Amino acid sequence: MAEPPDTPNTGVLMFVAYRSMEQRIFEAVHAAGFADVTLAQGRFFARIQQQGNRLTELAEMAQVTKQTAQFMVDQLEKHGYVTREPDPTDARARLVRIAPRGRAAQDVAQATEQAIEREWAHHLGAERMAALRDAVVRLREITDPYAG
Repeated sequence: MAEPPDTPNTGVLMFVAYRSMEQRIFEAVHAAGFADVTLAQGRFFARIQQQGNRLTELAEMAQVTKQTAQFMVDQLEKHGYVTREPDPTDARARLVRIAPRGRAAQDVAQATEQAIEREWAHHLGAERMAALRDAVVRLREITDPYAG
């Protein structure tokens, strides 16, 4: 089947799907009582790994200045989504870790994410959804410097 000539490029198409998912997750998180987090904070929060991250790592992954990362962490900490703890591998450094309130918000986000993926699989069919997932996982090998 030929695409209409005004169909956006693949990157834009992936971005549109991502933004749709992101907006629905953001709305679900707010509806669940976590209305004190902004979309920008949510995007930043999503980069925090379970074992925690140093502020400099988060700034690099989010492609923001260290000062911006510091501000985001300050706001997330103020609302109870993250904590700062000593880094066991370096006494001078601190790790940003997800706090219990952050885990609760994360649970809502993940449940919504799973529901959306089920909807997409229903729409595309199991085989196409599996192929889509395989394709984007493989693309990550050449597009995500933080993969693995």
